[in-house]
Amino acid sequence: MERTRVLVETMSIKKLILLEIYDRLFEAFGPRHWWPAESRFEVIVGAILTQNTAWRNVEKGLAQLKAKKVLSPDAIYNMPVKELAALIRPAGYYNIKAERLKSFMRFLYNGYGGNLNRLLRTDTTSLREELLKVKGIGPETADSIILYAAEQLSFVVDTYTNRILYRHHLIPDDASYDMIRDFFMDHLPQDVSLYNEYHALLVCLGNTLCSKSRPKCLQCPLQGLNQ
Repeated sequence: MERTRVLVETMSIKKLILLEIYDRLFEAFGPRHWWPAESRFEVIVGAILTQNTAWRNVEKGLAQLKAKKVLSPDAIYNMPVKELAALIRPAGYYNIKAERLKSFMRFLYNGYGGNLNRLLRTDTTSLREELLKVKGIGPETADSIILYAAEQLSFVVDTYTNRILYRHHLIPDDASYDMIRDFFMDHLPQDVSLYNEYHALLVCLGNTLCSKSRPKCLQCPLQGLNQ
C-alpha cells in the first residue's frame, strides 16, 4: 500500500513538472503553429527531409518540389530517383533522402494503393509498427508522421528534447528514445494538440537558447525549474 502511494505521488510530481515546463515555454514563446505545411503529404515529405538538417534547408527542398508541381504522391512515386534527388538537393544528403522518399512511396502504394487517407486512418500502434519497417524511417520520423500528419497520439522526441530534459535532471544521460517518449506519454494528458505544441516549444527552446554548446541558461524560461 505504501509503495503504491509513493508511486502515485511520484507520477503526480512528474506530471506537474512536465506541465510546468509547458506553461513556462508557452508563456515565453507563444503558440508555434507547427508543423508548417499545406497538406498532410507535405508533412510526411518534410519529416523525411528534415533528418540531419536544419528546417530552413528543408523549406528550400519543398519549395523546389512545389515549383515543379510535383509535391504529390503520384508525382513522387513515378519520378526517377535521380530527378527527385536533384530537386531536394538543398535539404542535404539528397541521394539518401530521395531513396527514403521512394521507399515510403513504395510502402504507400504497395500496401495502401497510394491512398494516403487510408494509411493515416490506421490505428496508432499498427501505423507506428508499419512505418518503422520502412527503410529510412526511424522513431522520430515515424512519430512526426503520426502526430502531425495522422493527428494521432505519439510524442516526438528529438535531440532538443533529450538535451533539455537531461540538463534539468529529468532523464539519465543514457535514456533511450522510447524511454523519453514514454516519459511524456505516461505523464501528460492524452491530447494531440498538447503533444503538437509541446514538441514545437521544445524545438524552439533548443533552437534559441538551449544549444549544444554555450547555452544561454540565464535567459532560459526553465531556469530554477527543479529548485
